[in-house]
Amino acid sequence: MPSNNDENIKKELSADQQEELIHILKSRFEKNMTRHPQVEWDKVQAKLEASPEKLWSLHEMENTGGEPDIIDYDEKTDEYIFFDCAAESPKGRRSVCYDREALESRKKHKPENNAIDMATAMGIEILTEEQYRTLQERGNFDKKTSSWIQTPSAIRKLDGALFCDYRYENVFVYHNGASSYYSSRGFRGSLKV
Repeated sequence: MPSNNDENIKKELSADQQEELIHILKSRFEKNMTRHPQVEWDKVQAKLEASPEKLWSLHEMENTGGEPDIIDYDEKTDEYIFFDCAAESPKGRRSVCYDREALESRKKHKPENNAIDMATAMGIEILTEEQYRTLQERGNFDKKTSSWIQTPSAIRKLDGALFCDYRYENVFVYHNGASSYYSSRGFRGSLKV
């Protein structure tokens, strides 16, 4: 699990790790064409091979159970947008509170980490509410778990944070104290390549 104390980690994969990850991503891409019907894998692979640091971030997403896949393409910036597409909130990122301030505010039973620092260490961003809704248009995710999402500063200043899940065939957005954490709540990330 990535830690915010690991700033000196070499953010590069070996040739074997790159090859294995690209194989995993290609296989997932081909099995889930409805998520990205207009995207050509060869173009994606060329971008991945030219971006070793992005590959490292995708490797971190994969290693923590995120199952990253392409959800969108930004024509303006010519970037493919990967989201965590695991059926449930990634296992390696659960039981975390929202951010460092929330973590430090806990007097007892502190979680090991927080969502914002973990995402930063991985080189990804936590999904916004809009991105979370876009993800749910590509399938149904978080039917048993929930995921922290980016929280507006006005809510965060009042010690709150937002999370989402999918129940009763709908996306729900909820609030909780930012310092709370649950074994069924993690976070989903996005990465532009």
